[in-house]
Amino acid sequence: MHRPAVARTLPLLTVVAALVSTGAAPPAATGTPAPPVKVPVAAGYGGAVASVDADASAAGIAVLRSGGNAVDAAVATAAALGVTEPYSAGIGGGGYLVFYDARSHRVHTVDGRETAPATATETLFQENGAPIPFAEGQTSGLGVGVPGTPATWRTALDAWGSRSLGSLLKPAEKLARDGFTVDSTFRAQTEANQDRFKDFPDTAKLFLPGGALPVVGSTFKNPDLAATYAELARKGTGALYRGPLAEDIVRAVRTPPVDPAATRKVRPGDLTTGDLRAYATKRQEPTRVGYRGLDVYSMAPSSSGGTTVGEALNILERTDVSKLSEAQYMHRFIEASRISFADRGRWVGDPAAVDVPTRELLSQRFADSRACLIKPDRTLTSPLAPGDPRHPVPCATTGQAGPTTYEGENTTHLTVADRWGNVVSYTLTIESTGGSAITVPGRGFLLNNELTDFSFAPAAPGVPDPNLPGPGKRPRSSMSPTIVLDDGRPVLAVGSPGGATIITTVLQTLTGHLDRGLPLVDAIAAPRASQRNQTTTELEPGLWNSPLRAELEALGQAFRQNPEIGAATGVQRLPDGRWLAAAETSRRGGGSAMVVHPRGNP
Repeated sequence: MHRPAVARTLPLLTVVAALVSTGAAPPAATGTPAPPVKVPVAAGYGGAVASVDADASAAGIAVLRSGGNAVDAAVATAAALGVTEPYSAGIGGGGYLVFYDARSHRVHTVDGRETAPATATETLFQENGAPIPFAEGQTSGLGVGVPGTPATWRTALDAWGSRSLGSLLKPAEKLARDGFTVDSTFRAQTEANQDRFKDFPDTAKLFLPGGALPVVGSTFKNPDLAATYAELARKGTGALYRGPLAEDIVRAVRTPPVDPAATRKVRPGDLTTGDLRAYATKRQEPTRVGYRGLDVYSMAPSSSGGTTVGEALNILERTDVSKLSEAQYMHRFIEASRISFADRGRWVGDPAAVDVPTRELLSQRFADSRACLIKPDRTLTSPLAPGDPRHPVPCATTGQAGPTTYEGENTTHLTVADRWGNVVSYTLTIESTGGSAITVPGRGFLLNNELTDFSFAPAAPGVPDPNLPGPGKRPRSSMSPTIVLDDGRPVLAVGSPGGATIITTVLQTLTGHLDRGLPLVDAIAAPRASQRNQTTTELEPGLWNSPLRAELEALGQAFRQNPEIGAATGVQRLPDGRWLAAAETSRRGGGSAMVVHPRGNP
């Protein structure tokens, strides 16, 4: 196999964007600071930050500029996203952090996934022997897991940080107090949740003041969240897991603060202060696969991201994807995704509760036994039955096929690199857009509905399902924060939101860059496809409206349209020592890429 060039010549628009990006806009003519400028790509020295939001990226850059490291900047960026992206992430949710330590050349991970109450059973989302409607799990106390985000920050800072939590929360606290400028994405997400939000007085007061949607260009303030951040800065993140704040969370879950006039059925949850006190993150080994001579690291279960992206890369490893036609490349990508999702559904859950064959799923032997199912002239049928990673049989499937269960598509991702070469890839979420819709009264943040990532019932009758609820169990995730190394040195880091589409987004971005030669920002911007062991593959309009669709349909592929899949960010180490930060050019209104020193030497 050829070894691809991992650094590419940047197209003219990319170079121009990198040159004009300074990380912040100049002062406005009135003398008041203008909000940071959103650009999708920037290159320079001293470190880089990429996120969906300019205020959040600017918070991370400020930390790097003042001498903080990548972990410090990641926490500051994440805290700011809790202000400006409150429907995607925040201290009411959880996530996964992958860290490359430049000193040891090792990759570490933190599992900050939410956990179910100690009383949870496999029938958590069932009533009279049948699954409840998804909407009743989503907008309820029943779907709320113990938040993991504050504990993730504490774990990462204790292990690798150089700044205090209090100092890193200051930019986000100020942003919440002084406000940020409402954009069209924030307004649209509020409007999409308007019917849910209006049924919770505290949520309506915060996000629908006076019953009206926020106006684009107006300033949105969240003084309650500013006060909550100030409390965490004084007391530490433990304040969320014990004491008055923990009691407020439990009260909101067990007795959801619903408008008495609402007709919505809002089920209470069973979360206790004991569940919050018992919460702990997990430091664990990352997943690793070799691909084109590079080492690709990501999250091990409870996330399925590392195993599923890793298996798909292993399936593609035996084919020189760079030499395929566009149609054959996309066909192979779709089929590798289909196969790896079939295996994910059967084998991946929380390893503390079920036996997950992680090593076997990531073996090249197993991938080869599955890759031979792919034919260049025809399409596999979904739902495809899984293989047995412990006893691989070439071109065979084992047992009954199970469909992929639903996952909410909202989350956020950030990537950071610092002057010393440390890298963070961090995906965090509250699950659905707007989470549970429950704002903790007086605290300014939404609670997650992450437990709805569990299967409400076995995915198919008689098929073993490793993702059923259980006491203290972490629901399976698709979050795939990824770092790629070349001989122990960082090449790039990527990740995305998007529920189960996260896996295919990361896979397509990696193959687009490493195999197809796209600059990182173009690999992120490329129109996406997402196959998740379903009868049809989702296509964004750029592929739906292209001649490529007809070529793939001639091979038996079937499609449905999705207007937008994911919202990736990444960083890349360039051959001259600069960092390149890349984000979306248009999805979610475009992302924000910044570097510390855009021009000249550090």
